[in-house]
Amino acid sequence: MFTTAAQLLDLTDKKLVISLRDGRKMIGVLRSWDQFGNLVLQDTVERLFAQNLYADVTRGLFLVRGENVLLLGEIDLDKDDQVPEPYQLAPLEQVFELHKQEQATRKTREKAKQKKLAAYGFEGEHHGEAIL
Repeated sequence: MFTTAAQLLDLTDKKLVISLRDGRKMIGVLRSWDQFGNLVLQDTVERLFAQNLYADVTRGLFLVRGENVLLLGEIDLDKDDQVPEPYQLAPLEQVFELHKQEQATRKTREKAKQKKLAAYGFEGEHHGEAIL
């Protein structure tokens, strides 16, 4: 078994779900890839989750940089339409608003956590901040 991008050969032209480092979930057909693990997905949708609801946002042809892939899996086409019990399809606007609220809450908690850690001498990540 290969442990490189060559493993993607078997997944070419198959429907995949990809979890990205920023938390997004993408579903699409793998059309191409390169030695760096960069992926080209066709008929891509981004699946948003909020509470027990989900909605799909059409993205079309989508290029994913390999370093941003956290998890990758093939979708069983026989079970593609089955949704696990607690989740229900909802209008995009409703799910998007709930998702935005969850992100704001998560960001507030993260800031409080970083502040508490700073009191003990730990330093958080510097996302776009200048270090002098």
